[in-house]
Amino acid sequence: MSRAAGRRPVLAVGGHVVFEGRTWQVVGLQGQQVRLIDEQGTVATLLANYLFAADDFALVGTSVATPVPQWGLFATVPLREQERALAWQRHIREVETGQPAAAGRGQAPRPEYDPATRTLAQREQAKAEELTAIGFGTVARTTVQRMRLSYRAKGLWGLVDHRTTRTHSRTGRSDERVVAAVLEAMRRQHGRSKGTVKGLRQLTAQILDQTHGPGTLKVPPPATFYRLVNALADPNERPGTPARTAGSPARPYSPTRVLRPGEQVMLDTTRLDVLAVFANGTTGRPELTIALDVASRSILAAVLRPAGTKAVDAALLLAEMATPHPMRPGWPGILVLSRAPAPYELLLDADARLQGAAARPVVVPETVVVDRGRVFVSEAFLAAAESLGISVQPAPPRQPAAKGPVERTFGSINSLLCQHIAGHTGSDPTRRGPRAETEAMWTVGQLQDLLDQWITTEWQNRPHEGLRHPTMPATALSPNEMWGALLGTCGHVPLPLTRADYIELLPVRWKPITDRGIRIDHRTYDHHTLNPHRGQPSGITAQNGRWEVHHNPHDHRQVWVRLPDGQFTAVPWIHADHVHQPFGDDLWQHLKTTVERRGTR
Repeated sequence: MSRAAGRRPVLAVGGHVVFEGRTWQVVGLQGQQVRLIDEQGTVATLLANYLFAADDFALVGTSVATPVPQWGLFATVPLREQERALAWQRHIREVETGQPAAAGRGQAPRPEYDPATRTLAQREQAKAEELTAIGFGTVARTTVQRMRLSYRAKGLWGLVDHRTTRTHSRTGRSDERVVAAVLEAMRRQHGRSKGTVKGLRQLTAQILDQTHGPGTLKVPPPATFYRLVNALADPNERPGTPARTAGSPARPYSPTRVLRPGEQVMLDTTRLDVLAVFANGTTGRPELTIALDVASRSILAAVLRPAGTKAVDAALLLAEMATPHPMRPGWPGILVLSRAPAPYELLLDADARLQGAAARPVVVPETVVVDRGRVFVSEAFLAAAESLGISVQPAPPRQPAAKGPVERTFGSINSLLCQHIAGHTGSDPTRRGPRAETEAMWTVGQLQDLLDQWITTEWQNRPHEGLRHPTMPATALSPNEMWGALLGTCGHVPLPLTRADYIELLPVRWKPITDRGIRIDHRTYDHHTLNPHRGQPSGITAQNGRWEVHHNPHDHRQVWVRLPDGQFTAVPWIHADHVHQPFGDDLWQHLKTTVERRGTR
């Protein structure tokens, strides 16, 4: 180790260092590796960065290097104090090295500061006399010594007069006993109905009298007390302010960082700002439930429902995001997955059904973030998530910012799509047109088709300001581009669901197989494959011999029954040949109610 004048310490072969509480000698340096040996002969080879980063690392026989100037803090100091600190720096360097700041290389030091002929104490005394003569005030040698040691320890920041950098307490000069009384008063009010600051001041006066005796301490004047309460109280729980609502600013939180497609998917439900024609002829705003991939901002799945979203709808959402999206007739060829900015060949090797699929991500999520609505905490949804190995993470209560990406996506759907559809209602009643109900012309199924096409053609290929690649930070990427970039870097290949997996996610009914087949809500399902099992128990004693039947509540044309071989068999509705489009519970209940009103079954 060596240290030239004015330079920082240098690690060299033959020097000694302190590491892990022991003294080591440097016996070799090769590239970034340092070879050490201690007094007991123990040999160690370390990376230089690891050695330098150790908490107890030190170079033996060298003084502490001058810290790097803290320019950020130094800029907060008043200008006059900055000039004074810089002047002290020049004088201290002359005391230590003999060279003034403006001296050129090789210039001889002044005689009174020559380290070869004058001791450090003599140089400090000479500098004290010089500073006194040039107007620094009365400067003693001990002052020069103190400033020099402070400069060695803290650098330029140590030369600043810290009386100019003091921070003021948020409670000012208030008596600590009064501050404690105010905090105790607010603690007693916590969890109760909100009162006024005046009431809190009276409670503080009572606490002061009880604690220190009547009249010992006085409550600050109203204006001073109000400032003290504002400094001590939680901004969301200050007396006299409105109660905090779900839309109020939430406490700061640390968002989860996601690096892989499907690592975190947010699910949420809202009503679209557009009117649809329901199956019973009425109009209303349908409910939209979406699954948003946080890493790529891709809409993995979107389901429209005419009425309240049910638990099975959320469960089917999990199945839809893990199933390839087929190309629709009339869609342009550019929307095929093979032409998307994604490793198509790699995905095709994982599942051949991606051949000809639409350019939308297919992901089995690792974690889904949901709110605490009963749909997302139901047994059907939790069972579906568990069957896929998905972790369900509830969002923090009363913190809308925790699900900011999906909330902003809903706003984008309403502003970019819904306002161009007949029956647009606006975001609130003041924006609704007088004839919005008469403009409604699309059914929920037709709106679903429009939404699917818009997601595939527009949303997935539209640059998103929140998507930036580290190598191209100035360019906003589209969800499909970000999906392809993440797949290429993390090597994650999603495995779509099989047909059996999809059926497993459908809701279950336990029904007997009778001579007429399987009856569900007065509908009969029958097929010749049921012949060997008619009137026979399933062997599942927990269900009294009934059979496991899965059904899709949005399409009653068929059900699936698990036969003794463990496989699902599709059983059609006996009137399926007369119904050529899917219909669900809403239309069935409407037809049933209409018939009952006529007094017949």
